[in-house]
Amino acid sequence: MPTNPNALPASLVNELNEMKRRLDAVERKPDVLAKFDRYPSTEWAAIGRGKVGGNAWSSCGVANVTGLVYDRVEVKFITDRMIQGKAEAEVRLAAFRHFGNAQKECVSASDSIIIRGSTSRQIGTCMFQWVHSIPFGWDYADDTTLFTIELQHRYVTGPTAEVPDRRQLFAFNKAVSTNAPDGGALAMPNNDKFATAVVSETRPGVALGWVTVSDPSNLDPYDGSYNISNMHYCVGLPADRAANASTRGWGWFTGGTAVGGDAGNINDPFI
Repeated sequence: MPTNPNALPASLVNELNEMKRRLDAVERKPDVLAKFDRYPSTEWAAIGRGKVGGNAWSSCGVANVTGLVYDRVEVKFITDRMIQGKAEAEVRLAAFRHFGNAQKECVSASDSIIIRGSTSRQIGTCMFQWVHSIPFGWDYADDTTLFTIELQHRYVTGPTAEVPDRRQLFAFNKAVSTNAPDGGALAMPNNDKFATAVVSETRPGVALGWVTVSDPSNLDPYDGSYNISNMHYCVGLPADRAANASTRGWGWFTGGTAVGGDAGNINDPFI
């Protein structure tokens, strides 16, 4: 029986059937509801942060956003001990291009917010949305180039430490490393020499005066510094899920008061 000259080869028929099967599978696949890019964020500094580097910007959280898809990012972080008049922070988001020899340059920055906190200790929460303005495609083919978004902070007030009002006793005292005098501190030569000067002359290493005693309620006095966490998350979002994002930045803070700070400045010194 003669073959049909218009018939397709068996191998091509199989390939077309496989392609149709894959297309059908794609059409039946459920839509992904959470459409965003999650950028792994890490702690860049210790939690307790005092004033450093002449109060220049210091990063406490960093996320690698190399090869990012969306130009809108959302981050969330928490604060502790933002005390009005004692420990207030200025916070911003900044994007950096990293290159050889551990060097980096700031390519964009959000406006800053000044977190004044509360009059007493509270845990604060801040969410920030921002259009990062990283030029898409910058050196992405170069394996040595890295882009990060960093959560940066610096003091605008403080740190102002609290000086606890400790209790004192009037007593004989000596250093732990000093041997106790023979007869004890009270073995005075005679009563008429019962004076501080005589104590130091006749009992070397022993003093008489006010001595501060330990008070369990004041063993860990407040050093005046605030705490700010790493970014709990850093995600890239489409416009419909971050409609308020802008190149200046937008967000909210709970746990006290916060006000607008300076405009974004990529030339502001950073650590």
